[in-house]
Formats: sequence, C-alpha cells, structure tokens
Amino acid sequence: MDSKLEEGATAQQIDIDVGILKDDIPPSQAGPMSEAEKKLLRKQDLRIIPISAGIYFLCFLDRSNIGNAKILNVSTNDDLQQTADMSNKQFNVALMVFLVAYALFEVPSNILLKKLRPSRWLAFLMFCWGVTTMCMGATHSFATVTGVRFLLGVFEAGLFPGLVYYLTFWYRHDERSVRVAFILASSTLAGAFGGAIAYGIGHMNQTAGLAGWRWLFILEGIPSCLSALLVFFFLPDYPESAGWLTEAEKDIAVQRLYHEGSKGDHPSMTWQDAKSTLTDWRLYAHYAMYFAVSPPFASLSLFAPSITSGLGYVDLKAQLMTVPPWVVAYVCQILVAISADRFNARGLHAAGCALVGAIGFIVSAALPADSYKARYGGLILATAGSFSSIPPMLGWLTSNVVSTASVGLAIAINVSIGGGFGQIPGVWIYKADEAKKGYPTGHWTNAGFLLFLVFVCLGLRVFYGRKNKALVAHGEREGVSVRLYKL
Repeated sequence: MDSKLEEGATAQQIDIDVGILKDDIPPSQAGPMSEAEKKLLRKQDLRIIPISAGIYFLCFLDRSNIGNAKILNVSTNDDLQQTADMSNKQFNVALMVFLVAYALFEVPSNILLKKLRPSRWLAFLMFCWGVTTMCMGATHSFATVTGVRFLLGVFEAGLFPGLVYYLTFWYRHDERSVRVAFILASSTLAGAFGGAIAYGIGHMNQTAGLAGWRWLFILEGIPSCLSALLVFFFLPDYPESAGWLTEAEKDIAVQRLYHEGSKGDHPSMTWQDAKSTLTDWRLYAHYAMYFAVSPPFASLSLFAPSITSGLGYVDLKAQLMTVPPWVVAYVCQILVAISADRFNARGLHAAGCALVGAIGFIVSAALPADSYKARYGGLILATAGSFSSIPPMLGWLTSNVVSTASVGLAIAINVSIGGGFGQIPGVWIYKADEAKKGYPTGHWTNAGFLLFLVFVCLGLRVFYGRKNKALVAHGEREGVSVRLYKL
C-alpha cells in the first residue's frame, strides 16, 4: 500500500481504490503536534525560510528592475529605452523573450534540482543570474538587451518552482502555504525596495559617465553573486542529511513527512511518474488558475512604475510611489496564507483574494483618467489581491499531489504554464499610447483574468468537496482512514 502511495500515484488515482489504514499512520500524525515537533519546526524555519526568502528577493529584484530602468531619469533622456534606442514594441519583445526562456527551462531545472541537490543547483543559478544582471548594465541596443534578458530567463526559471518543490522535503501539507507566502512575499518587498533603490540610484545618473539605469543593473546584480556562496554552504538539502539536526530530530522530521512530504532519498522521476502526472486532468485546473493570475503578476511587476507615472507622479517620484502597494500586498499575503492553512480553505482564500484584485483593476479602469487618488487606491487593491491569491494556490497544488517525483513535475509545469507562458499577455496589455487614458486595456484584461480565476477556483473547490464525501463514505464502509483532498 505504501509503495503505491509513494511511487508515483497521485491523489486522484488512490481516492477510492486505496485508503490509509489507521495503524499505518505514524504517531507524529496521529494527534496534535508534540513539543519536540514544534521545536523542530522552529529550528527548520530559522534555517530555511530566511535564506529562501532572501534568494527570491534578489531574484525578483533582478528580474523586475527593467521596469524601473524604463523610466529612470526619463526627464533627462537617460532612461534605458531611449539610451538603447528601443521602440515600445521592442521593449515589450525584450520582456517577452525572458518569459519564453522562463517557461522552457522550468521543468528541466526542477529535475536537476533533485539530481544535483538543492544547495548546489540554486547557488549555481543565483550566481549566473547575478552576473547576467550586471551584464544588462553594458547593453546598448535592442539586440543586446533581448539576448541578455533571454539568458536571465534561463537562469531564473528554476528558482521559484525549485523553492516550492524544496519546501515539500521539509514541511507537511498544512504548513506549506504560509512558508510559500513568506518566500513569495519577498517579491512584494523587492517591488517596494526596487522602487526605493531606483529612486536613490537615479541620483547617480552620469556618475563615472554611466547612466543611472546602468548603475541600477550593476549594483543590483552584485548581491546575487555574493549570496550564491552563502546558499552553497548554508542552505540545507534534506532533513535526513542535515548536520545541524540531532539524530532524534532527523527521525522526527522523517516520520512527520512519512505521508505528506517529498523524500530526498527517493529515486528521480521515471517515465511512469511523468505519465501519471501529465494525465492527471484535475491538475490542469490548478495550472489554469496559475495561468490566470500570471498576467496581473507580470504586468504589476514590470509596469508598476509606468502605472504610477500615469497617476500624476513624475520620474523619481513615480518610482517612490510604487512602494505603498507592495507594502500592503506583503502584509496581506502573510495573513491570507496563515488563515488558508489554518482553516484548510485554500481555494476559498485564493478566490476571495482574486475577487479583491479584480475589483481593484475594475476601479482603475472604470474611473476617469484624472481620478488619481481613487485609481491609486484601486492599484493598491489590485496588487494586494493578485499577489495574495498565489500562496494558497501553490499550497493547494502541492498538498494534493502525493509522490516526490510527481510534486516536482507538477510544480514545474504549473509555474511553466503560468509563470512563463501565462505572463506573456501581461507584457503586452499595458500599452504606452494609453498612458494618458490610464491604461484601460491592461486593467480590464487583468480584471477578466482574475474573475476567470475565481470561477475555476470555486469549481475546483466544489469538485474536491464532492470527492471527499465519496472518500469518507468509502472509508466508513471499509473501516479505514482515507487520505482526503486538501480544500
């Protein structure tokens, strides 16, 4: 029975045919968490979450700073777009090329993470994208900007799905959403700090003969290169090999993840694992939801400075006014994720946040272009709602896939479809010629995507609820305790 659970079977494949006997459940999962488990969890959190959040902070900073560079020192014609002599269309193509590379390299990167160990692979990726970011400071044309952005997409592709997959080696289902939220929330901090950093670096324009945007890329790439060494030496790979855990703590860590986590000593993905994951059609509802949230994610990440510059703020002030929406989004992400895990209601939380985000975009699109304060409030709602819906969705997906190999592949596909191809529409919907109109096309499009997310999310929640009722009935008939879908 256990082999069927752990060697490639998805939750859907075992939902009626196989239950988990009560006697098979390890003691660590049979009741409330013990003091030893709580101590272990705190120890893991202090070691893993700050490093993981720091990695993603730098990743997001190096990815999205091109949005800051686009308008940095625009009043003196020293911004990236004018310096590199790029049209609006060419600038968007450069953004899109990053996303194409990002989508293509998600799956192979997650496979390599398992084969080469998380600390080694993530450190390698981090050093490479840091160097690539610094190289952006030397670009001088559409061709060079596009080429460097493609390489940045290659190296950053494996980071976020890799971190989400990595957490499954350390945390149970009902512990992941909030940890994913802390990691993902670092992207909102990066958005906030990115605007503040760009505001400061903008005053370095023409220092040593370099435009401010060149200094932006150079100075923001250096921390990633240096931090790669810290990741290599200090990011733990798996609980069973962590030297900073006692033998008793290692045993507890392995036992508590017996049915609810990935295993470092399990073999890498086989064709049967891949086939079972690719043909598990309910997972495509998860992928569709992540696709739908990705255009708002991408457009807000890349065009927040442009959006605020269309709200009556100019040049460096526009950079500074991107900070409040990101700060609010950070707080909301953490609170929503905690609540979603606590009440086992990831689907409802994701749907509710997406609805708030849609309302924010509708407000921004429907009000007159000169209603600056109200539309700025809409931007805050849109940012907070869109970003807060993501951690519950990722926690929901990883909680409803069973085997080590299936989790890695499902996460990679999810982020590839959503984080890669799903972000491409977000590159094109904020049209430069609509700046004076308040970017209505971008706002309406994002609202539509988020409303679609709400619809799919609620539908999947109903589906899982019905499946659970059937599972409970099956368990009562057979006298077994069955694994239920997380809601």
